[in-house]
Amino acid sequence: MKQIVEQGPTNTSDFSPCNGHEDDSIKTRKDSENDDVTTSSSSATAANDLILLPDSSFNVRIQSSGLETFELPVTSSELVQEIHQVLMDKEETCHRTCFSLQLDGNILDNFTELKNIENLKEGSVLKVIEEQYTVREVRIHIKHINELIHSCDPIDAYAGTNGYSLCVVNDMTNADILSPNDRKKGTETNGTDFNVPEYLLPNQKDVLLTPLFATNNKIRPLQCLKVLSYSGWNPPNGSRKLHGDLMYLQVTTCEEKSFHITACTKGFYVSQTTDEKFIPKPVQPKAIFHSLVDLLNNISPIFKKTFSTIQRKRCTKHPFERIQIPSQIHPWLSPRFDHSIDFFRAEDANINKLGHEDHIPGQVRDWNEELQITKELSKKSLPERLIRERAMFKVHSDFVSAAIRGCQAVVDGNIMAINPGEESKVHMYIWNNMFFSLGFDVKEHYKDFGGDAAAHAAPTNDLQGVRAINTIDIDGLHTLGTVVVDYRGMRVTAQTIVPGKSLFFTKNESTENVIGILEKEQEQSVVYGSTDFGKTCATNDKYKELLEKVAAMLKVKPHSIKTEKGDIVELLTAVECKGIIGNDGRHYLLDLLRMMPPDLNYLPVDVEHISPLMKQLNYPQTYKHRLCCLRQELIDAFIEQKYVDFYRSIALNLSKLRSTETVTNDSAEQTNVEEAKRIVNEITVEDNSREIIQSACRSVGSTKDNEFDVRFNPDLFQPHVTLQQTPAETAADIKLLKEASEYLVLKQIPLMVQDFQDHTAVPVDGQSLSEAMHSRGINIRYLGRLAQLLSQQSSLIYLYEIVVTEILSRSAKHLFRNYIQSVPIHLLSFSISHFLNCFLTIISSPSADCLSDDLSPSTPSNSTHNGTANTNSPLTTSSSQKSNSKKKNKKQQSKKQNPLMRNESLDFLSTTSKTLWTQLSTETKARYNFDLNCDDIESFLEKFNIRRTCILRSFCMKTGLQLSMREYQFEVTNKSTRATHECFNEDDILNIYPIVKQSPPKPSDAYQFFTTGQQKIQQGLLREGFELISEAHNLLNNVYGPMHPEISMCLRLLARLNYIMGDYNEALHTQHKAVMMSERVLGIDHPQTATEYIHMALYSFANGHATNAAKLLCRARYIILACCGETHPQISLIDSNLGLILQSYGDYENALKYMEKSLELNKKFYGSKSLKVALSHHLCARIQSCRGDFRSALTSEREAYQIYRQQLGDEHERTRESAQVLKHLTEQAVVLQKRMNDVVKGQLLMIPSITIQQPTFQNVLEMLNVVNGILFIQIREKDLDLIRDELNKQASDEEQPTTPLVKSITEAAEQAAALMNNEVD
Repeated sequence: MKQIVEQGPTNTSDFSPCNGHEDDSIKTRKDSENDDVTTSSSSATAANDLILLPDSSFNVRIQSSGLETFELPVTSSELVQEIHQVLMDKEETCHRTCFSLQLDGNILDNFTELKNIENLKEGSVLKVIEEQYTVREVRIHIKHINELIHSCDPIDAYAGTNGYSLCVVNDMTNADILSPNDRKKGTETNGTDFNVPEYLLPNQKDVLLTPLFATNNKIRPLQCLKVLSYSGWNPPNGSRKLHGDLMYLQVTTCEEKSFHITACTKGFYVSQTTDEKFIPKPVQPKAIFHSLVDLLNNISPIFKKTFSTIQRKRCTKHPFERIQIPSQIHPWLSPRFDHSIDFFRAEDANINKLGHEDHIPGQVRDWNEELQITKELSKKSLPERLIRERAMFKVHSDFVSAAIRGCQAVVDGNIMAINPGEESKVHMYIWNNMFFSLGFDVKEHYKDFGGDAAAHAAPTNDLQGVRAINTIDIDGLHTLGTVVVDYRGMRVTAQTIVPGKSLFFTKNESTENVIGILEKEQEQSVVYGSTDFGKTCATNDKYKELLEKVAAMLKVKPHSIKTEKGDIVELLTAVECKGIIGNDGRHYLLDLLRMMPPDLNYLPVDVEHISPLMKQLNYPQTYKHRLCCLRQELIDAFIEQKYVDFYRSIALNLSKLRSTETVTNDSAEQTNVEEAKRIVNEITVEDNSREIIQSACRSVGSTKDNEFDVRFNPDLFQPHVTLQQTPAETAADIKLLKEASEYLVLKQIPLMVQDFQDHTAVPVDGQSLSEAMHSRGINIRYLGRLAQLLSQQSSLIYLYEIVVTEILSRSAKHLFRNYIQSVPIHLLSFSISHFLNCFLTIISSPSADCLSDDLSPSTPSNSTHNGTANTNSPLTTSSSQKSNSKKKNKKQQSKKQNPLMRNESLDFLSTTSKTLWTQLSTETKARYNFDLNCDDIESFLEKFNIRRTCILRSFCMKTGLQLSMREYQFEVTNKSTRATHECFNEDDILNIYPIVKQSPPKPSDAYQFFTTGQQKIQQGLLREGFELISEAHNLLNNVYGPMHPEISMCLRLLARLNYIMGDYNEALHTQHKAVMMSERVLGIDHPQTATEYIHMALYSFANGHATNAAKLLCRARYIILACCGETHPQISLIDSNLGLILQSYGDYENALKYMEKSLELNKKFYGSKSLKVALSHHLCARIQSCRGDFRSALTSEREAYQIYRQQLGDEHERTRESAQVLKHLTEQAVVLQKRMNDVVKGQLLMIPSITIQQPTFQNVLEMLNVVNGILFIQIREKDLDLIRDELNKQASDEEQPTTPLVKSITEAAEQAAALMNNEVD
């Protein structure tokens, strides 16, 4: 309940089970104080800080009128308001909103912590006292009741509004996941209820789209009322206000009766008013109800019955299905819902409310002040850091959601530009204390950098810079809140506003315009950096002091530039980075688009700056803009590598100096870095030692000659910038930059490919591939190079297909952006469906004849509405000169009025498959250096084994499209009657959503606990690891609230630890939460959700729920199929699991299909002689023997035996086991053959039944553990303690070598902690 207040009225008391789990984890921490806790100093200090959080739990009793007194568990750190939220969500009290809580006759303040209330203790009685209404309280009450009425409607979740999202795991398993089940019954009979759907059997041609949502969409939503709305008699006149009237409502019940209801200070009553006449008297004197629900229950029996049904249904849902999520997600498919009447929704959408926040009525929030003031909160102790991080996350989330609304309003034309007289694409907007600009090149600001392409890339680069500065978190240095939104083909950047004279100067591309509009002298505002790329430049001592720390952390080299006037200015950032001191006295840093060094591989530089090896790989390559920068992750990895080289160089030279033997380079390479550091620390103050350090500094390119300090000059190769340094310095800077760019191509990309080959990273779709690339510092523009390397690895063909899909859908996204910008708004649906048809089917003729009649404007040709005067011009063949000039004037006029860059035209109608795919080939070559060479989708599918549904999903998720959920007939397009048989039509386009890029704050302490916990687990210290991960989970809950992707990651790890430690039930409980959270915050078809399903299936089976386990695995298989198709290592893992579980309850036919598919895939990914393939052969043999097919079983087991023998030797346990199985199968086959011969000879009249033993539950579970990479080694805790003591003794006595016995047991203990590592064979 601690986190409930963050999430508004939807949070519930039912959340307490989750907190119960948290309390349990804290309890275990206290119980295990004697254990060896943490060795890391950072986590130790954090753990000490935790003593400052003494949260006690106790129960209070709640007494409410008309209800029996009930108990409520609370914690001492909760606010009174959180109890309010719980009561507003509880089924019995949910319809009350206007009440106070009283203890011993004293009203409790909502914002007081429970621990600060006198006399509040275990068993205290809190009375719920009804308070008088105000207009505001009436509005809150009515809105809450309306939300309760619609609380079970699925529309919000599909539409992605109000923090709702889909969760289907409970629908799939009929919500009986956690019901106790007899294990034997569960494994033997429970499974027969479930048959694997045909579309999920192996080797299906394509994947169906409709099963994406497991919910039954045909169930009509329950209806309580026909109409609930504010009355036209509002507001009350002066006379009625004096009688206490606050508001009037109009209700039409399902019995077709209409009522006018008056809300007064005491509550609600039915008045005698009609639609025609105002009669304020009540129908029944004294019949005033404090709650609107009580009144409606009284006048409508249908309402009473249906409302209680809805609330019962709402409260049976798990809290995780109802809690609002912090960052909105949108599904790319949705059923088509009828549009329903909702007067409150209509009121919320009113333009007048656009700038106001509900909890501060009538006021606009000062976003900049809120963001900066939370950053300035104290962070000395852990409780202070938690308060700070929670406040930062809350304000950031509110800012992002407000910015998204603003960006959509900008594109939709709901906000007036501050420069309406200018051309529409250079418009800027101020709304809700935010500044909005469009991603176009204003006044040729980016002329030398790539024009509009550079202007489009600059906001994301700027966001990366903001993220880097915020991560460093230096006191006194501030950045602007920044959100980048792509919506309907437009890129809109939302930023907070610097207070004071520089109010509107927030974005470099817009400076000239802003000066023109507001006549501000920007030079007076900027105290550091340049506004004209170095022609003039300012500097400031305070900024220098602040930026010295930044430059050291981000590896930026201090450098000097020469201005046009000849002034020498020293800079610690790129030249266009600006410092502005706001009127609030804060130091702001703006325009951080080049905080990282430039990427030499994509800059038009002289060839001598590129090494011969890179020239062979066709670098440098031309790109659409010159703002290509290296990523921060790459710089970190490169510096780390340089650091290792530095120490090795010193160690090598010192060893040469001190010993007569010469050390070869090979041995230097092998030198342990720790050993090298030890040698370096022993350096004496001799001159030759100094020389060694100096030569090492020179060899790695350090900026200092006495210590390691490698830094990059961000202003190299920049037009208009004159560097004030010697040619030797410049050459050294270029050399370092060249090395970093080479390191990216020659080291990082091959290292990532090696990770893929080792299966330590297994991307499933474009999103997970992008994350894998970014984590290694590889930019997306290197997709072509990655594709080139992957195409040479036959075992990584699945990844090659994912990369090609990503290249195609990203290129299509860029084309789509330009395509949609000039489409008339009333033709958006039609144009999008036409684009999809050209992209994914074959459209060979232009589409001008397909405009339906209702799309053609019925107004005369001189209409100026929405630019439609011009929309017919391409179709008109003859017109006079006069009307042409009129149209031209009207076009200019509409340009000035329209807030969008809408130079509307019908050019999109001429697009065909051939023209689109020609553009796609050009785009893939220009952006990714990838040769597509395909004329249409058919030739693409012939060349690459990729499913259309995977391409469609990827494209929709990148562009924000939401399509109607149905099966699209891609192949059935009849070219002769294409108008009626097109694959996509305009009704299939349901919506287009904003794609948001942001830089959220991260909690630091939680990550320390998490990483230390992971280290403990890897060392085999499971209990200590569990406690640290539990603590990380608590801290993340504190900062983020109950819903966040990182919390789901924690839950997954806790569930796995519970499972390994033998608590199967708790593992299933925890994993169930992880699945729901993943579905809610990542999406129901996200690859991570599939992983969560696989884990949950294992724990379900361990708890005896074989049916649920099979359903969950089928769902996981479906998600992977939708993401990337059937050729994927995850599919082989799922199929092995599914085969074992189907075998456990006798569905041998399907079990064998899945197991054979898994074998086929394992051969492809791991090689025909790998241990995984041997295991697959063995599992196939088990199923074949269960079917009585001993001959096939013998063949399969023999294959397994040969591999084990070859890989592990004759004496290995697995080889011996396999030999035993072979012997047994041979005996069975001989018996069967003998009896068959007897039948043939006539000695037996009928074939006797062979007794086939079905595998036991325990046996299946053991095999599932092996398949999922979990090995259990039976070692008692006492033995482990002895081993640890022994290891500690040996560590202290360096001379004594580790005994082989202890070493092997140590390895065994570590293997016992294997977490979902599929390589543990």
